[in-house]
Amino acid sequence: MTSPRETPKYGPRKPADGAVILLSGGLDSYTTAALARDAGYTCHALTVLYGQRHACEVQAARQIAQNLTLAEHKIIELDLRTFGGSALTADIPVPKEGASYRGPHPQIPPTYFPPPNTLPLSLPLPWAQTPRVFDLFIGANAVDYSGYPDCRAEFLGCFEGLANLATKAAVEGAGRFRIHAPVLFLTKGQIILQGRNLDLDYALTHSCYDPDEQGRPCGRCDSCLIRRKGFDEAHLRDPLDFPPLDAPA
Repeated sequence: MTSPRETPKYGPRKPADGAVILLSGGLDSYTTAALARDAGYTCHALTVLYGQRHACEVQAARQIAQNLTLAEHKIIELDLRTFGGSALTADIPVPKEGASYRGPHPQIPPTYFPPPNTLPLSLPLPWAQTPRVFDLFIGANAVDYSGYPDCRAEFLGCFEGLANLATKAAVEGAGRFRIHAPVLFLTKGQIILQGRNLDLDYALTHSCYDPDEQGRPCGRCDSCLIRRKGFDEAHLRDPLDFPPLDAPA
């Protein structure tokens, strides 16, 4: 992992080199997977079904993996509803209309589940050691994000060190794990423009924390508002059918 002031670099790599991509079904992970693929990695995607109310993002991840013709896509079921405490997994209202950003000291929102990136980054470590895959890609973003502390470069650098201290392959010298976060310091608009340059179909993605029964975005949660802001910044039309902000809730 590079210093917090630098964008993490990767490649050039040999086509045979493998990478595990954490694929959530959203804009950031889709763009990250495409960047890894285009850099020459053989991409193995991993998606976590953790009991989230927006589980339709898992179907979005399936479509993305097929669209990018990734080498492999695993879905791991891990029900975090047992622990509660998050608006994504428990009967807690999802904040709307930017409520998480109001006030002089914005709080970590109730959509945080402890912790959103630590667990997904841990899951591929035993899998990655079997085919000797040491490159892990994550669509973490520290600019346009919902205030989650493990979306920061400091966390990713620490986790990379942990992976290399805690795994047999790394300790015995078979290789060193590297955490890649190519969209970490980009705004959502910059990420979307990168995707346009890669000819990505963002109609395949899902961002909403609180979709309706048909999987349609609410247009009002933090994730929807950040997505809307990104497409506005990129001067592009979002291919998803978002309700207008002045529509009835």
